[in-house]
Amino acid sequence: MSRIRFFDATLRDGSHAIKHQLTEKTIADYCEAMDDAGMYTIVVGHGNGLGASSLQVGLSRLPDEVMLRTAREHLRHTKLGAYMIPGFGTIQDNLIPAMENGVDLFKIGCHCTEADTTRQHIEFLRSKDKEVYGILMNYHMASTERILEEAQKMQSYGAYGVILMDSAGASTPELVKKTIATLVDEMHILVGFHPHNNMGLAVANAYIAIQEGARIVDGTLRGFGAGAGNVQLEALSALLTKEGYELNQNLYQMMDASEQIVRPAMAEDRALTDVSIVSGMAGVFSSFKTQVLAASKEFHVDPRDVFMELGKRKVVGGQEDIIVEVAQELSHPVSDDAESYMLESLT
Repeated sequence: MSRIRFFDATLRDGSHAIKHQLTEKTIADYCEAMDDAGMYTIVVGHGNGLGASSLQVGLSRLPDEVMLRTAREHLRHTKLGAYMIPGFGTIQDNLIPAMENGVDLFKIGCHCTEADTTRQHIEFLRSKDKEVYGILMNYHMASTERILEEAQKMQSYGAYGVILMDSAGASTPELVKKTIATLVDEMHILVGFHPHNNMGLAVANAYIAIQEGARIVDGTLRGFGAGAGNVQLEALSALLTKEGYELNQNLYQMMDASEQIVRPAMAEDRALTDVSIVSGMAGVFSSFKTQVLAASKEFHVDPRDVFMELGKRKVVGGQEDIIVEVAQELSHPVSDDAESYMLESLT
């Protein structure tokens, strides 16, 4: 049995949690500290990937090339990874420059029913002998049969593996078990899982995915990520060690980097709030949290109602403009307690 590969998204998904304001020092210090900690790759960049910095989803403090060059200078043993969603980024403007800046491994993502949009990007990267993985976001929004179909497309394009992204933290243990088992049984490439913790199940769901045959876990130290955060890799590593798995990861080194570098970089510890829990119930992209709270405050509506309505409309990343529309439509007086909660959440 192959060992579990940890894809470290701390410097990518964590960017969501601080409005894409990663500094060169944080990137340099983190890569230096984690270079020989046993991560398969450290993925660096804007939370939504290469080319995503914009007013719509958030302006990055640093250009992609600066983040990648900084990481490259401090990684000698670990692969430098980058993430891209077609539509935010392109081959010419983003993938080629990323390769020139030393990226070893790429993840190409799309909504779970749109694998076709990744074909040219995956095939291009394979033609350049680059390691590339397909990412199916919000996989909970399609049937297991459809997810298998889309994953098989990515396999046919040449992807080394397919990673299911639980973008909204909406997964139940049963859904993880069924979907991962189906992909492992029907495909001949690696299967991975990227859990979010909106309902407090990230570690449990990651463990179930591994039990069903997933060999990649895509997560972050300290759970640093969008919404309620990601699977906390230190906690998962401890669980796997306790269960007898042989790991490449150095747990104490991960813990030290979490405490000394990640914690100071975080605006706040990841936590299960009522808004995070409701966003998981509704199946809405975790990174919508800041915009939902702001729109709810502006129109004096309960943010939980906004999340539930967004879930009914099956809104996905890239449709942020609908948040304001929904808040405006739901506009009605809320209780003093709800108003106080919204104000506290935004501070």
